[in-house]
Amino acid sequence: MKKGLLIVNTGDGKGKTTAALGLSMRAAGHGLKVCFIQFIKGSWKYGELEAVKKFADTIDFHVMGKGFTWKSDDLEKDRVAARDAWKFAQAAMAGGQYQLVVLDEFTYLLMYGMIDLPSVLETLTKRPEGLHVVVTGRAAPPELIEIADLVTEMQPVKHPLQAGIKAQKGIEF
Repeated sequence: MKKGLLIVNTGDGKGKTTAALGLSMRAAGHGLKVCFIQFIKGSWKYGELEAVKKFADTIDFHVMGKGFTWKSDDLEKDRVAARDAWKFAQAAMAGGQYQLVVLDEFTYLLMYGMIDLPSVLETLTKRPEGLHVVVTGRAAPPELIEIADLVTEMQPVKHPLQAGIKAQKGIEF
């Protein structure tokens, strides 16, 4: 049976975005067209931004967020940006040009009430039949987990920060 899958990478551990990037490269390697949308990450220079340029013919990468919204000075501006990014994602899912759409750090928009959960669930449930969608972020709501085909929960066991080792270029960003 072939079916577009709804995949959720959630949990408090590292690796949710990294797993989605790996899946995106795998899909691109098979000639599938990918739309990768980052909802939270803002103006930081992430390694994936440079790496994905090598896949420019198969992976469209969009940084739509304004940064870490829980530290924002203007939450209303962030809500508007979140709604605009969600409209963009809905168009990407409905447009027919992609076989995989990644909604990176999307659960935070749901957690902070920036996007209406029932409308998200409806959009994801009614997506085109062959479209694969990946949603990443901590604290995926139970309703999203319920409709997903594959859910992976990343759990921290040990982290270098516990030993005083700060985030390193090429590993964490």
